[in-house]
Amino acid sequence: MNKELRRVSIVVLVMFLALFSSSTVIQVFQQDNLRADDRNVRTLYASFSAERGPILVDGEPIAVSVPVDDEYKYQRTYTDGELYSAVTGYFTLNQGNTGIEGSLNDYLSGTANEQFLDQLNAVFTGQNPKGAAVELTIDPVVQQAAWDALGDQKGAVIALDPSTGAILAMVSKPAYDPSELATHDAAAFREAYDRLIDDPDDPLINRTIAGDLNPPGSTFKLIVTATALENGLSPDTKFPNPPTLKLPQSDSVITNAEGGACGGGSTATIATALRLSCNIPFAQLGLQLGYSKIAQQARKFGFEDDGITIPMSVEPSVYPPTQSDAEQMLSSFGQASDRVSPLQMAMVSAAIANGGRLMTPTLVESISAPDLTVLQGFEPTEYGTPISQATASTLASMMVDGVSNGAASNARINGVAVAGKTGTAENGAGAPYTLWFTGFAPADDPRVAVAVVVENGGGLGQSGFGNLVAAPIARTVMEAVLNR
Repeated sequence: MNKELRRVSIVVLVMFLALFSSSTVIQVFQQDNLRADDRNVRTLYASFSAERGPILVDGEPIAVSVPVDDEYKYQRTYTDGELYSAVTGYFTLNQGNTGIEGSLNDYLSGTANEQFLDQLNAVFTGQNPKGAAVELTIDPVVQQAAWDALGDQKGAVIALDPSTGAILAMVSKPAYDPSELATHDAAAFREAYDRLIDDPDDPLINRTIAGDLNPPGSTFKLIVTATALENGLSPDTKFPNPPTLKLPQSDSVITNAEGGACGGGSTATIATALRLSCNIPFAQLGLQLGYSKIAQQARKFGFEDDGITIPMSVEPSVYPPTQSDAEQMLSSFGQASDRVSPLQMAMVSAAIANGGRLMTPTLVESISAPDLTVLQGFEPTEYGTPISQATASTLASMMVDGVSNGAASNARINGVAVAGKTGTAENGAGAPYTLWFTGFAPADDPRVAVAVVVENGGGLGQSGFGNLVAAPIARTVMEAVLNR
């Protein structure tokens, strides 16, 4: 009898331990994941019933929660909603959260681990805890300048401080008003959300960091040039310079943007090819360097890294393996399957501007509790050192030449040395080009690095090019920073 009791006792003990372990894992180790899960209705309802913390730009709220007379107690509202939609994202009852609203939901809703004492105090006082305030790095003047400069174009602009990684402007168009999605009226929310989801221009996508991404075109030549310099080549290294070049094992023929030989000579240096943005010398350079070296350099700048957060997750830019010499040559001037985000290209320019040191980009200046206690401050951190200081200095000089006397001339600013690179990427037969600019200013004491992408050829089909459309937008944004 005692033997059977012992067996039953052991079984009961094992079951108890299993239940205890499972409960511990769920309640302790998985609480953050469960709280962040969009399917957790209790968390969403609690978020609406709490006074959610504000999102601030230069100390002024761009997203706040105001008291309302309904079951949810507070209504989220947005100031200049469209202007900041790529930053704030949206906060909804039915569809989860995006942008800062989603990535910092625990702080904004007052449920972060650092706010535990506030939560405990709320239990004893019977009051809902207030959420923390999130101060952003965005400069409102630069944000407005980027918004206005992009105009009605479909695309994105991002600007950051190369010495700290602080994001000064983040604009994506078409945009939307997050207030429409924060409504407590389920029918109104569904109408607005379905309309935005069905819009073929995808206004809910933040084009600065996500979406299908775009071919970088000639802006990718910065990475190939960096690879060349890091592997012992010099700006004066020469390549054959025919007006056209038939790709190996292919019937395809590539040309330079101007349709002739790059600079008119029988050979062209890397410096000339970058200044005038010539495809044929870079196709040959990329083939000589090979995929592995270029890919390694691209990864040092952040390509393929799915762990970059600002704090929103950033879609990794890609430089996929090439399957032939012809594909390798095309990929070396930003075609084939190369795909990048504006943030990635701004990071490339920022690293060059910052002497080879790439700082981790971020949107968050600080997070403060309702009593103004700082829960999280901004400390610049280094992402890596993708290139040497010597390479950065040489590349910067080459980019300055591109603006002062080359293919990026529309980025010139009177009295300021500007470094830049344009791009005009093809998207298939008959399709409008994707237009790019990336660069920084002042070149001798950089305060801003910028990247601009304009989709659909800027409304000009295959007649538009980066210097015509994207460079003036970037110039306006850089001027806004320099005039602060």
